[in-house]
Amino acid sequence: MKHTAAATSAVLLLLPLTACGGTAEAGAGSTITVTVGYQSKTINTVTAGTLLRSLGYFEKQLDALHDGHTYKVDWQDYATGAPITAQMTAGKIDIGSMGDFPLLINAARGKQLGKPTRLVSVTGYNLRGGLNTIVTSPDSKLGSLEDLRGKKVSTSIGSAADGTLVRALQRAGLDPDKDIEKLNQQPAVGASALAAGSTDALSQFVAWPGLLAFQGKAKALYDGAQLNLPTFHGVTAREDFAKKRPAVLEAFLKAQSEATDYLTEHPVTAAEKVARATSLPAEVVYLYNGAHGIATFDPAIKPQLVSALKEDVSVLKSAKLTGDVDVDAFVDDQYVRKALGPTYTKRLAATPAPAASEVWPKGATTTRTFKSPAELLSYVGKHRSGIRAAYVPDATTGTLWFADQAIWVTDGDQLLPFVAPSTAQSYVAEHGGARVITYADALERAS
Repeated sequence: MKHTAAATSAVLLLLPLTACGGTAEAGAGSTITVTVGYQSKTINTVTAGTLLRSLGYFEKQLDALHDGHTYKVDWQDYATGAPITAQMTAGKIDIGSMGDFPLLINAARGKQLGKPTRLVSVTGYNLRGGLNTIVTSPDSKLGSLEDLRGKKVSTSIGSAADGTLVRALQRAGLDPDKDIEKLNQQPAVGASALAAGSTDALSQFVAWPGLLAFQGKAKALYDGAQLNLPTFHGVTAREDFAKKRPAVLEAFLKAQSEATDYLTEHPVTAAEKVARATSLPAEVVYLYNGAHGIATFDPAIKPQLVSALKEDVSVLKSAKLTGDVDVDAFVDDQYVRKALGPTYTKRLAATPAPAASEVWPKGATTTRTFKSPAELLSYVGKHRSGIRAAYVPDATTGTLWFADQAIWVTDGDQLLPFVAPSTAQSYVAEHGGARVITYADALERAS
């Protein structure tokens, strides 16, 4: 009887799945629902999620198919990539977007359950790893990774932020499993724990570090770009869906490309659109997604990102979150190549523009760019009440950060910003006469 009950339960569980997602059988003239899973708060996926949805480009591309079907898009918003993967392997989500580590788990779960998925495009990336940051409370005395020994650190295990934490600790000579107490928490829970003092540090992905710094609730301890390993977010699709409805997937990727172009051409407006949809401050969205933001957006699946994905497998294996992952089998750029046509090769070869110092004046629909951080400080000093946000790139990693949250160093007539105290101290140690100063002193020197 137990076996019979189990078999009956399995059948009942499977029955609803046959009519879910965009892969259900449909005759001519029928309505086909395409289900897209996205993460509104993970703002480096906006060109395949929040921004794309607000612009309506996917729906327009579907309308242009003229294949006798009517299409409906079901947008489903999640906090992390894990539930998107669960829904995809259950046949309930057709297309999803998530970070690099969750993408590997997506690939592993899909293969394990006989529901393979494929990486079909990229959203936002940073070739040095600047999308992840370790932060501490504003009044923390911790100044380096070595100071985390014996401390509590919050992260989301299996996320790219966890990968940054593990690698950073290992490079600093610490054992991530023995030398710290790791708390496995969702980003919002970790942020609350940091504020309450129940954790000493927080390692998280966009947009949490920038948000907490902007709110004055955290300061950077470690810039993920110090690892000099690419981090990125991408789009994954169920293999059966891609094969059954390639035109629909290509329509999505064309729409994603259009959203990418919109973000590039209208960075301030795009940031404000995302801010309205997510309730994040537009200034924080712009830090990551702006004209000189931490993230670069491009649907092309660059070789550097594929190589980085292969290196990430070992981190997940050591945490026993996956076994081996066949990255080459997971990556499938045929759909995005077809969607983007002859521009794809150019996109593959394109390199991100160097970060620049930038000011967002109050009431302005455009920003102002400066040749140096010192020039930005001079402008800010003269227009203090008229500044919405000021951004400067780390002098060594290029990671953009809020000017008033940066660690400033004076070296002769130079004023140099750094995201983390350790990078600032490293510079000072290597340059005689250089020293750390306060933001107020930096503004005074630049005036």
